[in-house]
Amino acid sequence: MSHAIQQVFAGVGVSAGRVIGPVLRMPDPIAAPADGAPLPPGASVETETQRLADAAAQVAAQLKERAAHATGNAQAVLKATALMAADRSLLKSATKLVASGTCAESAIWEAADAVATQLTALGGYMAERATDVLDVRARIVATLRGVPAPGIPDANEPFVLAAVDLAPADTATLDPAKVLALVTSDGGPQSHTAIIARSLGLPAIVAAGQSTELADGDLVFVDGIDGRVVRNPGSAEIALATAYASREQVPEFSGTGELADGHLVPLLANVGSGSDAQAAAAAGAQGVGLLRTEFCFLNRDKEPSHEEQVEAYGAVFEAFAGAKVVVRTLDAGADKPLPFLTDASEPNPALGVRGYRTDGATPGVLARQLAAIAQAAADHEAEVWVMAPMISTPAEAANFAQLATEAGLRTTGVMIEVPSAALLAEPILGTCDFVSIGTNDLTQYTMAADRQLGALAELNDPWQPAVLQLVAASCRGAQNAGGKPVGVCGEAAADPALAVVLVGLGVATLSMNKRALAPVAAVLRTINLSRARSLAERALAAPSAVEARALVRAELPELERYGL
Repeated sequence: MSHAIQQVFAGVGVSAGRVIGPVLRMPDPIAAPADGAPLPPGASVETETQRLADAAAQVAAQLKERAAHATGNAQAVLKATALMAADRSLLKSATKLVASGTCAESAIWEAADAVATQLTALGGYMAERATDVLDVRARIVATLRGVPAPGIPDANEPFVLAAVDLAPADTATLDPAKVLALVTSDGGPQSHTAIIARSLGLPAIVAAGQSTELADGDLVFVDGIDGRVVRNPGSAEIALATAYASREQVPEFSGTGELADGHLVPLLANVGSGSDAQAAAAAGAQGVGLLRTEFCFLNRDKEPSHEEQVEAYGAVFEAFAGAKVVVRTLDAGADKPLPFLTDASEPNPALGVRGYRTDGATPGVLARQLAAIAQAAADHEAEVWVMAPMISTPAEAANFAQLATEAGLRTTGVMIEVPSAALLAEPILGTCDFVSIGTNDLTQYTMAADRQLGALAELNDPWQPAVLQLVAASCRGAQNAGGKPVGVCGEAAADPALAVVLVGLGVATLSMNKRALAPVAAVLRTINLSRARSLAERALAAPSAVEARALVRAELPELERYGL
């Protein structure tokens, strides 16, 4: 192992861990065949029909076998896709096209297109199945061409997954029992890859530009703490991986977030469904700091009914009876377009009509959502707070607070995601009860850096002193507005070292994925408030994000102890 030439690829560590394993690369996307391409030379309708049927059967069998060995969400996705691969109507439509002289690849591509369009038009659950049809189509065409199927590769042994970047659809079938670590050449510290890695507890490195050189079978050491990938690891890397594997385990979260001096810092969960909420409650979360209500609206052509929304929100409230649940109203637009609410032709959606702004373009959706939230709150015993995303001015905050109050909701707040809101926190809090800082968007808007771009990963880092200055400004504004609470619900709250800094700046509550609760709690318990304030001041004064992170981490020995 140590005799081969060693090569180091530098990136950004976004999820802690040190492991060694073989590489498997994400296959390239399947390119569309030509429309109506003719039968291959020498092929007959009969042989081409059989070739298509064989490929479809092979795909269905592979998916069924993978589903049998998968767990959780991955199993559900694979089962649904396997059913679609065995669907006779899809194969029948494609076979008709083959009979008219079209090759198998073009026939299945065109037939699946028609089926997906029909399903999308039906809306609701049927529209969600359109994705399965398109996935099956790509898999059948890959089989016909003799190339690897798209999506997460399948292997008998655990592996390190290398890719340019990962989309939400890619990670739906990611099995943490098989994937040892994630390495991407693109993406940033707050990209989807980073978020999914942290939620699954997988070591991960993003923005490792040269990692495109990694090939299937390469043995690598992945250091998600220091942001290094080492091809052909030697004795030093083996020692680090071994030490990490035998590290002291983080104690379970007790259900009370507090500092060493007893200063309370409630640790809440970010959730996106009733099942998420149940899992977070089981992990000890003290409430919900961010309920993403998009789960009710995505993959639909029309707005969900009042009854559907009441039931969906109620499932979350039920899991946290007697505890605080902060509901974010619909954050549509940008990377979450909705056909009934957003304009897909916007030239720059991230700076367009998104979040609260959609109420001006399409009035009524927000008011109806607030009415559903209020009804669900009345039906359950959770302490329901509600907040609006993408608020830029005190006038917008006041208007939202009025809408929420008219709907019957008592505690209203707004997200601080743009610099103007951070700078105007005091007047904004003159109109509502609390603010919650979304550090993912606040970072990308402050640094003018798209959070999905690996080339801008250094800028898109919540440790950037400019971002920390805006968090501090928000906390000062809240203090001046009568000591109203400031929460953080972005990915920054899940970083145990940064959590210390946020508390030192004046943040009252932290909300994160359930897996981060125990590590964050363990580190917070080792420092008192004056120490947290001192470290926060040092981070604010640091000349760069790298130095801010390094100097704070150097003062927190628990990070090394627990391998965080």
